Amino acid sequence: MELRRNNIQVKGVGHIIEAAGYSLAGFRVLMREEAARLEFALLLVAIISFFIAGAGWLHYGGLLIIFFALLCVETINTAIELIVDRTSPEISDYGKQTKDLGSFSVFCMLTIFSVYSLITVILII
Repeated sequence: MELRRNNIQVKGVGHIIEAAGYSLAGFRVLMREEAARLEFALLLVAIISFFIAGAGWLHYGGLLIIFFALLCVETINTAIELIVDRTSPEISDYGKQTKDLGSFSVFCMLTIFSVYSLITVILII
């Protein structure tokens, strides 16, 4: 991705700083979504459960990897919903199916996260 500031291409460290700013802005957009805030609450519950069970660092590492994958899917789903709402404000089967598919992908990741968390805690205890 080419970043430009005042029609001048940004390179090197400036490019990284600009990209980080865009990423932070995206994170702020995501955190306006209730689903994302609930997923962070779920992460907190999982971390507390792992702590009580006496999980090791590798367990926490797996948890965080799966959580970040969940967050990626949630972010893409949110982007899809924003695009559908912008381009097709009227209710349509196409828009509904598009949103449903995004929602299903989040559900799959939530299932993976939950199953990993439960199996890890059960096996440790």
